[in-house]
Amino acid sequence: MRRQYIIISAVCWFILVAVSAIWNISQIEGAHQQADVQVAKSFFELIVTVREWNAQHGGVYVPVSDLIQPNPYLKVPDRDIHLPNGMMLTKVNPAYMTRLIADLAQKGNRLRFHITSLKPINPGNAADVWETQALTSFETTALLESYTWNDRSQIFTYMAPLITQSSCLKCHEQQGYKVGDVRGGISVSFRSEPVTIWPILLSHTLIALVGMVAISVFGQQLARAFADLERLSQIDSLTQLYNRRHFDLYLHREFLRSRRQESPLSVILCDVDYFKSYNDIYGHQAGDNCLRQIAAALAATVKRPGDLIARYGGEEFVMVLPDTTAAGAIAIAELVRAKIETLNISHKGSQVSNHVTISLGVAALCGDLKEEVLLERADQSLYQAKHAGRNTVASAVMSQTV
Repeated sequence: MRRQYIIISAVCWFILVAVSAIWNISQIEGAHQQADVQVAKSFFELIVTVREWNAQHGGVYVPVSDLIQPNPYLKVPDRDIHLPNGMMLTKVNPAYMTRLIADLAQKGNRLRFHITSLKPINPGNAADVWETQALTSFETTALLESYTWNDRSQIFTYMAPLITQSSCLKCHEQQGYKVGDVRGGISVSFRSEPVTIWPILLSHTLIALVGMVAISVFGQQLARAFADLERLSQIDSLTQLYNRRHFDLYLHREFLRSRRQESPLSVILCDVDYFKSYNDIYGHQAGDNCLRQIAAALAATVKRPGDLIARYGGEEFVMVLPDTTAAGAIAIAELVRAKIETLNISHKGSQVSNHVTISLGVAALCGDLKEEVLLERADQSLYQAKHAGRNTVASAVMSQTV
């Protein structure tokens, strides 16, 4: 079960680190996207500012050249001016200026401007599919901006509406626009470098691995510590045998197994004869040492892995012998009784011997019986052994339902 706790902790740690990595990546991607939006918005606002300056001056005149030709879509009488020196100037309105700036920016192959409208005067300003959707949303939902990323080409495109000002009516009033109307928009496109996420993945992978190693190491240490604590909670501190609590749990488990498998189960209760007198004569420290020697003798006598020896209380001990018949339990009890005698622990206060002895009560069962009856019969057998003069073994065998 403790191994499962370590595995669960490791899985939870991995999930936590994975969530952290995903969250950090999303935050970086979000910041990257917001940076793209801010850059594009700055370019857009710069173009709008220059257009407004142009519009406030009613357009600006520039020399006609191979790069700049008169705007055929500008229908004003003063579009072109011939100077006395033979130079020809042509008026550049905001829309034409935007196209000229867009052409110049596009030569660098990094930035693209496109002035467009759902009702363009210049067919070259016609909107593409995405721009049409954006312009429609500007007019129908009062949306102030729209943007998109093309993951394949890694191109970011931003668009915001152009709002009709009074200075714009000279050219656009004939199209039915009024001040405040959305008459079109400008899209700004540039290459957006992909977010570099491998440092985050690498760092979080290292964190996950280090965390899992730490969980494994400290988990095993905690498991050993809990095992030690659990063992200490089951052990009698004086005799180092199992305590009464562990005995009760073990007897219940073995009783259920015996009834399920219809196998024999025996219990032996042991009591040190005249132990109160021993304490009175030799003192409690000597009494404790006597109990430790008896406990060691019991542990040395009963060696099967399934057998259990516990301190039952005071000077009483108990043995649980699974798969042991009454005859086998009696034989073990006699062996234990003789073993204690060979310890030759002096006992001047005993009325049966000059040395410490024990009395033993044996109870065995086989079949569908109540658990508490087995221990009760063992106690009755111990009483009979004491009544019979102590330093002896008495038994009770049960096979009927009680």
